[in-house]
Amino acid sequence: MMAVMFVASATAFAGDSDALKAILKSKTYAEAEQLVKSTLDQLATPQEKAKAYNKLVDLAMDQFNAQSTIQTENQVAKQMGKEEKPVDTKLMADMAVNALNAAIECDKYDQQPNEKGKVKPAFDKKNAERLWNSPRFTLVNVGQDAAQKQDKAAARKYWEVFTLSDAAPLFKDCNRDAQKEFFGQVARFAAVYAYQDKDMDKALQLCDIAMKDPQEYEGCLNLKLEILGDGLKTKEDSVKFINQLKDIYAEHQTDGVMEKLYNMYSMTGDKAAAEKVLDDALAKNPDNFVALADKGLGMVNDNPAEAAKYLKRAADLKPDNAAIQTYAGTALSVQAQNTEDPAAKKALYQEAIKYYDKAKELDPDRLQSNWGYNRYNAYYNYYGEDAPETKQAEADSK
Repeated sequence: MMAVMFVASATAFAGDSDALKAILKSKTYAEAEQLVKSTLDQLATPQEKAKAYNKLVDLAMDQFNAQSTIQTENQVAKQMGKEEKPVDTKLMADMAVNALNAAIECDKYDQQPNEKGKVKPAFDKKNAERLWNSPRFTLVNVGQDAAQKQDKAAARKYWEVFTLSDAAPLFKDCNRDAQKEFFGQVARFAAVYAYQDKDMDKALQLCDIAMKDPQEYEGCLNLKLEILGDGLKTKEDSVKFINQLKDIYAEHQTDGVMEKLYNMYSMTGDKAAAEKVLDDALAKNPDNFVALADKGLGMVNDNPAEAAKYLKRAADLKPDNAAIQTYAGTALSVQAQNTEDPAAKKALYQEAIKYYDKAKELDPDRLQSNWGYNRYNAYYNYYGEDAPETKQAEADSK
């Protein structure tokens, strides 16, 4: 009987590359980081690169957790009246930054197909779970401490990473309720610091993120306009800014953007385009206070009668606005100066006085509008030079 011989058959599976083995043997974050930077191109597959970056996450989190543990122990020690250990909050925050950045890079490779063409991420759930709350919230707190110490560079660094990491695909399924109360505010402050550093692209990116918070929307939209309009030097700069404003106005139909667009057209001498901005706004909403005020102010000298119509309507819409009351009075006074008929002239000054008196009532210290001399002039022309009312108006103007 012949013996049956079986030939063993084995499928060869490639092990980790030498470059990856060296990274995985690293004992410190600094050592592993240097190896990843110098040997990344030697890693054979996206999965190896994911492993390498996950090693960075592990090492960064080891240092983060060590400091976090001391914090927890100190809470107990404080309650028991025992001596507390020093906590290196800067190291803790820096390791949170390193862990987050490495995890986001890890996920980029972790989500790529393997040699069989299948996407089987190995690290996404664990990294999302361990990084979403404690490390990110540490960045908020340490950033706040840095801001209070006027260390703007550190505050920007930590708050920027906190803000930008929110949009990473790694964290797409995380619960955002705990950060909802302060996320927009942190993003806004990060945008301000980036703007102060003249990092305009990053400042605009952070503004757009902060604007998603309804409480930060208006302030960040204004900040965005300020950033875009910063440093205009040439006509080309102004034209570019106008085109940006047009795009923003198409998306954000706000009076602030509308007025900025109107002012830019006026500044560049395109009066027709400027007027069209206001006319379109008023066609859409005849009670648009900003458009009425700008429309009236733009024609006080050339057409005061028409200007008075717009400014009086604006004053009716906001009777508690001292500035618009003053502007309405001024338009009526200029109209009176251009009127030949004595009776009509006097009636216009009388009407102007009503608006000036309202401005004085609302703003007696002239903090919002300088109604003083124009009001005195209206009294002078209506009551006469020596009337006690005129004398009092003169005294009020000083």
